Amino acid sequence: MEFLVISLLNGLSYGLVLFMLSAGLTLIFSMMGVLNFAHASFYMLGAYFGYTISRVTGFWPALVLAPVATGLLGALFERLALRKVYKHGHVPELLMTFGLSFVILELVQLGWGRVAMDFKPPQLLQGPAFTLVNHSVDGLRVLWGRAPEGMCTASDALVRVACSQFPATRGFMMVTALVMLLAVWLLLKRTRIGLVIQAALSHPHMVEALGHDVPRVFMLVFGAGSALAGLAGVLGGSTFLTEPTMAAAVGPVIFVVVVVGGLGSLAGAFLASLLIGVMQVFAVTLDHSVGSMLVQMGVALSPAAQDSALIKLTVSQVAPVLPYVLLVLILALRPRGLLGARDETH
Repeated sequence: MEFLVISLLNGLSYGLVLFMLSAGLTLIFSMMGVLNFAHASFYMLGAYFGYTISRVTGFWPALVLAPVATGLLGALFERLALRKVYKHGHVPELLMTFGLSFVILELVQLGWGRVAMDFKPPQLLQGPAFTLVNHSVDGLRVLWGRAPEGMCTASDALVRVACSQFPATRGFMMVTALVMLLAVWLLLKRTRIGLVIQAALSHPHMVEALGHDVPRVFMLVFGAGSALAGLAGVLGGSTFLTEPTMAAAVGPVIFVVVVVGGLGSLAGAFLASLLIGVMQVFAVTLDHSVGSMLVQMGVALSPAAQDSALIKLTVSQVAPVLPYVLLVLILALRPRGLLGARDETH
């Protein structure tokens, strides 16, 4: 039971990291129509900025300053480079952001090197948030923090005790992602700024006639999306690993999340992030072969199929491919995504 709960929480925490990344990308696409291929690179920049700033000011100021610095760079890129190609269509936008991802990667390697950085969370977040103690006699208990010495060892050979810890870093990451979701939703739906941002995409000339600077609105949206990626980078870099390949590791999955959830749908990105996060974490923990899983589901396999290398693979080995399998299924069965809406004006 404790294994199931911890695995579910790990899946939700990973899914919420994906949401923090995909939220910025979804915001940029839904408000500007730009599919930013360099979004994962801003995630990497946030991690490296957080590492560098934390060595001077500590982790908590870095948690604020690093996303701000990342957002400013994103706004500067939109103002000086991306804005000049809007009139040429989407292909130049994609090519420019795709090229930017390579530029950021080379700059990171020149500035910080190719080895992983020792970016540790603060002392407050280095222990477990809680410990699940599954006692064969007393049942399942939840203890905040670390379990006392001796509680996780059985005094009797007939008694089984299992302890599972949930890291405080993952708990803090989950809370931050949920707060960010609420803040973005309130900004877009309950404030005048949010109404201007949404109107600027569909009716830019009307918004300009009302006295608003539409190019500046787009610059702020791109900067805000980059800042959200930078915030995810600080949390992800201190929880997992800060190194030059971190953008390539999550970049493709982010686009899977956005497409599965529905292009431009923040709620869809949230749902798809949780689905993919839980699916991958549970798949990694399964050591059963693909063939045995198919047999359990009632699929009859021929002797030749049973001897194939693909059938002999374990579910944990094919776990990295599962998001793309889900992407193919969604595109085949529901091309607009889980919560995406077709544009009826076209």
